[in-house]
Amino acid sequence: MLPDNPRRALARRLRSLREEHWPGLGITQHQLAEALGGGRKPLSVSLISSWENTTKPTLPPGRRLEAYATFFATMRSVETSPYRVLLPSQLTDEERANRDALRQELFALRDLATAEPAGFTDAPPRPTGGFWHFGDENIVTIVCAQLPEKLLKDFSYANPASPDYVALYTYTDPDALIELYGHLRMVNPANQVNFKPAQELTPDDYTSHLVLLGGVDWNFVTRDLLERVELPVRQVARVKDQDIGGFEVRSDSGTELFTPQLDGNGQLTEDVGHFYRGRNPFNAKRTVTICNGMYGRGTLGVVRALTDARFRDRNETFLMRHFGNAPAFSILTRVKVMMGQALTPDWTLPENRVHEWLEGSA
Repeated sequence: MLPDNPRRALARRLRSLREEHWPGLGITQHQLAEALGGGRKPLSVSLISSWENTTKPTLPPGRRLEAYATFFATMRSVETSPYRVLLPSQLTDEERANRDALRQELFALRDLATAEPAGFTDAPPRPTGGFWHFGDENIVTIVCAQLPEKLLKDFSYANPASPDYVALYTYTDPDALIELYGHLRMVNPANQVNFKPAQELTPDDYTSHLVLLGGVDWNFVTRDLLERVELPVRQVARVKDQDIGGFEVRSDSGTELFTPQLDGNGQLTEDVGHFYRGRNPFNAKRTVTICNGMYGRGTLGVVRALTDARFRDRNETFLMRHFGNAPAFSILTRVKVMMGQALTPDWTLPENRVHEWLEGSA
């Protein structure tokens, strides 16, 4: 037998799930491929086989591991023929706990499989200056939203007619903006870095490297860009003040909504943040990056994931190992809130990542 390594360990675990998870019920690769494909477009048996191949294993994309975890969380998956992956909303509390435990196990194995083995030096190249460096002599435009007029009318510092007027008081997410702007200026000394509210963008701004702060509620550029990209993640806006919204993820097994968490007093204890990097649809030689949360502390947490000196190196390394030079990818992340403060998420911990997407993944 070949000595085990994380890739083989994951392949072995996937095979054991199929063959041994439910004693007496041997599931064939064809049956599993049919279930994971959702009935509309079954996966190929050869794809399942490649994930289980302990000689030369292929790593399944994250969304397929999500489907594995949901499928094997409940025997209801195999009560009817063809077998099926239930919608997350159909799971009981016990089944959901089973899914979460299995998901954490599988993603931990996948993380180990994509980690750099001891003595391995041919790691993917990292951009000089880190993830936020855009090459010299480029223009970077941070796009912010402005607070609605109803929230500004009684605040004199946000009134241009007031002697005490400060333009930044009219912006949403000023803490995330200050954190990000300072970091971008530091790692892009040869670049022009601007920040503007969405309504003040010029045609030339749209074709620069775009960094969008904040979500679809108030930043219409974020809303427009998300509608232009093929992404299985949709932000559910907070239409009313009492709404908490969330991020909806589409998959072969249906849709799942990830929402912020509030305590009994209505205080935010955990936000959901979204990080996206892809091509700028207005200029293929430039990028668009979205740092977004359902609340401001989610946006700040996503920004700090790649600016916080204690976490940015490990999170950058995670991105390079998982996504390499992919043209587009995204992460939904939990952002914990303690004593009203957003904590920087560590993306090397599977429990902090609720969904990952890679353009072109099977």
